[in-house]
Amino acid sequence: MTDTEKDEASVENPHAGTGSVLLDIGGDVGALVVNMPAHTTGDEVEIHPEGTDLVALRAHDAEHAAGSGDHGHGHGHGHGPHHDHVAVVVRPTPRGPRPSLVYPEVTQGRYVLVPKGSDTAVLVAEVTGGMVTELDWPGSDEQSGVA
Repeated sequence: MTDTEKDEASVENPHAGTGSVLLDIGGDVGALVVNMPAHTTGDEVEIHPEGTDLVALRAHDAEHAAGSGDHGHGHGHGHGPHHDHVAVVVRPTPRGPRPSLVYPEVTQGRYVLVPKGSDTAVLVAEVTGGMVTELDWPGSDEQSGVA
């Protein structure tokens, strides 16, 4: 990977959090909004279908990071692991600015939310198609806004 490719890869989405979030819901697709503690602003959180073996997932990620080209399954290499994730961003709400996660397009089902790179699920979410599911992350304080 060239230095330019590394720089481009480190800026996954430079416009994330700079505007409104479009929720693409309907049919079997819903959205998930999670209220977060202020100290988590900027953290990234992955979403995985419930039942995902997170320990095996991290072991697989480590094999890719180590450059192991032969690890028991066929797919192209030269790619790093990618897991759906979003960052905690302070967003305007009717009660003032609040840090939150927004997953704008999630197929109906049960999911676990995991801090990026961790193998520990922190929250379980049930997403219903055509609906916005709103949850509170453990330790989030509904009353505390961000100045």
